[in-house]
Amino acid sequence: MFDSRHTRVRAAVCTIPLVVGILGIAAAPPAAAGPRHPDASLTCRGKGVDPDARVRYKTETLIQAPLRTIWKVQTDVVRWPSWQASVVTAERLDHGPFRSGSAFRWTMPVPPNPSTPATRLEITSTVEQLKRNSCIRWTGPAIGEGLRIDGVHVWNFTQVKGGVRVSTEETHTGAQVDADVPAATAILRQGLDAWLSELKAAAEARTTHQPS
Repeated sequence: MFDSRHTRVRAAVCTIPLVVGILGIAAAPPAAAGPRHPDASLTCRGKGVDPDARVRYKTETLIQAPLRTIWKVQTDVVRWPSWQASVVTAERLDHGPFRSGSAFRWTMPVPPNPSTPATRLEITSTVEQLKRNSCIRWTGPAIGEGLRIDGVHVWNFTQVKGGVRVSTEETHTGAQVDADVPAATAILRQGLDAWLSELKAAAEARTTHQPS
Protein backbone atom coordinates (compact mmCIF):
# COMPACT_ATOMS: atom_id res chain seq x y z
CA MET A 1 0.00 0.00 0.00
CA PHE A 2 3.01 4.97 -1.29
CA ASP A 3 5.24 7.65 -2.41
CA SER A 4 6.71 10.72 -0.80
CA ARG A 5 4.86 13.04 -3.14
CA HIS A 6 1.85 12.26 -1.00
CA THR A 7 -1.79 12.62 -1.62
CA ARG A 8 -4.20 10.92 0.64
CA VAL A 9 -4.76 8.09 -1.80
CA ARG A 10 -1.08 7.83 -2.63
CA ALA A 11 -0.30 7.20 0.95
CA ALA A 12 -2.70 4.36 0.98
CA VAL A 13 -0.70 2.72 -1.67
CA CYS A 14 1.78 1.70 0.93
CA THR A 15 -1.07 0.27 2.86
CA ILE A 16 0.76 -2.84 3.21
CA PRO A 17 2.86 -3.23 6.13
CA LEU A 18 5.44 -5.86 6.20
CA VAL A 19 8.74 -5.91 7.81
CA VAL A 20 10.48 -6.55 11.04
CA GLY A 21 13.71 -7.53 12.50
CA ILE A 22 16.23 -8.79 10.08
CA LEU A 23 15.42 -12.39 9.34
CA GLY A 24 18.23 -14.82 8.83
CA ILE A 25 16.39 -16.96 6.31
CA ALA A 26 18.18 -19.21 3.86
CA ALA A 27 17.34 -18.71 0.20
CA ALA A 28 14.87 -21.11 -1.32
CA PRO A 29 15.92 -23.27 -4.27
CA PRO A 30 15.95 -21.30 -7.55
CA ALA A 31 12.57 -21.28 -9.22
CA ALA A 32 12.29 -21.85 -12.94
CA ALA A 33 11.35 -18.72 -14.85
CA GLY A 34 8.58 -20.67 -16.61
CA PRO A 35 5.77 -19.22 -18.68
CA ARG A 36 3.79 -16.39 -17.10
CA HIS A 37 0.34 -14.96 -17.59
CA PRO A 38 0.77 -11.16 -17.31
CA ASP A 39 -2.97 -10.52 -16.91
CA ALA A 40 -3.47 -13.06 -14.11
CA SER A 41 -3.69 -11.67 -10.57
CA LEU A 42 -0.90 -12.52 -8.15
CA THR A 43 -1.58 -14.94 -5.33
CA CYS A 44 0.09 -16.25 -2.19
CA ARG A 45 -0.98 -19.69 -1.00
CA GLY A 46 -4.05 -19.45 -3.19
CA LYS A 47 -5.23 -16.02 -2.02
CA GLY A 48 -5.05 -12.82 -4.05
CA VAL A 49 -6.19 -9.21 -4.06
CA ASP A 50 -9.80 -8.04 -3.71
CA PRO A 51 -11.57 -9.22 -6.89
CA ASP A 52 -14.28 -6.56 -6.50
CA ALA A 53 -11.98 -3.56 -6.00
CA ARG A 54 -12.15 -0.91 -8.72
CA VAL A 55 -8.74 0.53 -7.84
CA ARG A 56 -5.93 -1.91 -8.61
CA TYR A 57 -2.42 -2.01 -10.05
CA LYS A 58 0.19 -4.69 -10.73
CA THR A 59 3.84 -4.27 -11.66
CA GLU A 60 7.24 -5.97 -11.36
CA THR A 61 10.97 -5.41 -11.58
CA LEU A 62 14.19 -7.43 -11.80
CA ILE A 63 16.51 -7.04 -8.82
CA GLN A 64 20.12 -8.14 -9.15
CA ALA A 65 20.64 -9.34 -5.60
CA PRO A 66 20.35 -12.66 -3.75
CA LEU A 67 16.80 -13.71 -2.95
CA ARG A 68 17.56 -13.92 0.77
CA THR A 69 18.84 -10.32 0.72
CA ILE A 70 15.74 -8.97 -1.00
CA TRP A 71 13.48 -10.89 1.38
CA LYS A 72 15.40 -9.60 4.40
CA VAL A 73 15.19 -5.97 3.25
CA GLN A 74 11.47 -6.21 2.50
CA THR A 75 10.46 -8.01 5.69
CA ASP A 76 12.57 -6.01 8.15
CA VAL A 77 9.70 -3.62 8.81
CA VAL A 78 11.27 -1.53 11.52
CA ARG A 79 13.99 -0.47 9.09
CA TRP A 80 11.60 0.64 6.34
CA PRO A 81 12.14 4.34 7.11
CA SER A 82 15.85 3.92 6.29
CA TRP A 83 15.15 3.16 2.61
CA GLN A 84 11.56 4.23 1.90
CA ALA A 85 11.36 8.02 1.63
CA SER A 86 7.64 8.18 2.42
CA VAL A 87 7.69 6.07 5.60
CA VAL A 88 8.12 8.09 8.80
CA THR A 89 7.74 5.38 11.46
CA ALA A 90 7.32 1.61 11.41
CA GLU A 91 6.89 -0.85 14.25
CA ARG A 92 6.27 -4.55 14.62
CA LEU A 93 3.19 -5.45 16.66
CA ASP A 94 4.29 -9.03 17.35
CA HIS A 95 7.56 -10.78 18.04
CA GLY A 96 9.61 -13.52 16.47
CA PRO A 97 10.02 -14.50 12.81
CA PHE A 98 7.99 -12.61 10.22
CA ARG A 99 5.19 -15.01 9.47
CA SER A 100 1.48 -15.47 8.76
CA GLY A 101 -0.31 -13.59 11.52
CA SER A 102 2.42 -10.98 11.97
CA ALA A 103 1.20 -7.40 12.19
CA PHE A 104 2.90 -4.02 11.89
CA ARG A 105 1.97 -0.36 12.05
CA TRP A 106 3.58 2.40 10.02
CA THR A 107 2.91 6.07 9.35
CA MET A 108 3.42 8.68 6.66
CA PRO A 109 2.50 12.36 6.35
CA VAL A 110 -0.27 13.41 3.99
CA PRO A 111 -0.39 17.06 2.86
CA PRO A 112 -3.66 18.98 2.62
CA ASN A 113 -5.76 18.58 -0.52
CA PRO A 114 -9.21 19.72 -1.68
CA SER A 115 -10.95 16.83 0.11
CA THR A 116 -9.01 16.38 3.37
CA PRO A 117 -6.76 18.45 5.65
CA ALA A 118 -3.10 17.70 6.26
CA THR A 119 -2.86 14.56 8.36
CA ARG A 120 -0.68 11.61 9.23
CA LEU A 121 -1.81 8.36 7.71
CA GLU A 122 -1.57 5.37 10.05
CA ILE A 123 -1.50 1.99 8.38
CA THR A 124 -1.97 -1.24 10.30
CA SER A 125 -1.20 -4.34 8.28
CA THR A 126 -1.65 -8.02 9.03
CA VAL A 127 0.10 -10.80 7.14
CA GLU A 128 -2.60 -13.22 6.03
CA GLN A 129 -0.51 -15.60 3.91
CA LEU A 130 3.25 -16.07 3.61
CA LYS A 131 5.71 -18.52 2.10
CA ARG A 132 9.32 -17.74 2.91
CA ASN A 133 11.36 -16.37 0.03
CA SER A 134 8.36 -16.81 -2.23
CA CYS A 135 5.29 -14.68 -1.45
CA ILE A 136 3.50 -12.47 1.06
CA ARG A 137 -0.10 -11.25 1.23
CA TRP A 138 -1.20 -8.69 3.78
CA THR A 139 -4.33 -6.63 4.40
CA GLY A 140 -5.23 -3.64 6.50
CA PRO A 141 -6.66 -0.15 6.74
CA ALA A 142 -4.91 3.17 6.17
CA ILE A 143 -6.57 5.79 8.35
CA GLY A 144 -6.14 9.55 8.58
CA GLU A 145 -8.35 12.55 9.33
CA GLY A 146 -11.35 12.23 7.02
CA LEU A 147 -9.80 9.32 5.15
CA ARG A 148 -9.96 5.52 5.23
CA ILE A 149 -8.62 3.13 2.60
CA ASP A 150 -8.73 -0.66 2.90
CA GLY A 151 -5.94 -2.38 0.99
CA VAL A 152 -4.91 -5.88 -0.01
CA HIS A 153 -1.30 -6.29 -1.13
CA VAL A 154 0.40 -9.34 -2.66
CA TRP A 155 4.11 -9.82 -3.31
CA ASN A 156 5.77 -12.61 -5.33
CA PHE A 157 9.54 -13.28 -5.39
CA THR A 158 10.83 -15.53 -8.17
CA GLN A 159 14.48 -16.38 -8.79
CA VAL A 160 15.19 -16.11 -12.53
CA LYS A 161 18.18 -15.77 -14.80
CA GLY A 162 19.96 -12.53 -13.93
CA GLY A 163 18.41 -12.01 -10.50
CA VAL A 164 15.04 -12.08 -8.79
CA ARG A 165 11.76 -11.01 -10.35
CA VAL A 166 9.75 -9.15 -7.73
CA SER A 167 6.08 -8.77 -8.65
CA THR A 168 3.47 -6.87 -6.66
CA GLU A 169 -0.26 -6.22 -6.94
CA GLU A 170 -2.49 -4.12 -4.72
CA THR A 171 -6.15 -3.16 -4.53
CA HIS A 172 -7.81 -0.30 -2.65
CA THR A 173 -11.41 0.20 -1.58
CA GLY A 174 -13.08 3.06 0.24
CA ALA A 175 -15.36 6.02 -0.38
CA GLN A 176 -12.52 8.41 -1.21
CA VAL A 177 -10.76 6.22 -3.77
CA ASP A 178 -13.99 4.95 -5.31
CA ALA A 179 -15.07 8.55 -5.90
CA ASP A 180 -12.30 9.03 -8.49
CA VAL A 181 -11.01 5.65 -9.69
CA PRO A 182 -8.67 6.94 -12.46
CA ALA A 183 -6.92 9.36 -10.10
CA ALA A 184 -6.71 6.80 -7.30
CA THR A 185 -5.30 4.21 -9.70
CA ALA A 186 -2.68 6.64 -10.98
CA ILE A 187 -1.60 7.40 -7.41
CA LEU A 188 -1.44 3.70 -6.56
CA ARG A 189 0.67 3.10 -9.67
CA GLN A 190 3.13 5.84 -8.71
CA GLY A 191 3.39 4.49 -5.19
CA LEU A 192 4.06 0.88 -6.15
CA ASP A 193 6.54 1.89 -8.84
CA ALA A 194 8.42 3.97 -6.24
CA TRP A 195 8.34 1.11 -3.72
CA LEU A 196 9.87 -1.34 -6.20
CA SER A 197 12.49 1.20 -7.24
CA GLU A 198 13.52 1.84 -3.64
CA LEU A 199 13.53 -1.89 -2.80
CA LYS A 200 15.74 -2.55 -5.81
CA ALA A 201 18.16 0.21 -4.82
CA ALA A 202 18.34 -0.92 -1.18
CA ALA A 203 18.84 -4.63 -1.95
CA GLU A 204 21.40 -4.05 -4.69
CA ALA A 205 23.33 -1.57 -2.53
CA ARG A 206 23.47 -4.07 0.31
CA THR A 207 24.76 -6.72 -2.11
CA THR A 208 27.45 -4.35 -3.45
CA HIS A 209 28.73 -3.59 0.04
CA GLN A 210 28.84 -7.18 1.21
CA PRO A 211 32.37 -8.58 1.52
CA SER A 212 33.32 -10.91 -1.32
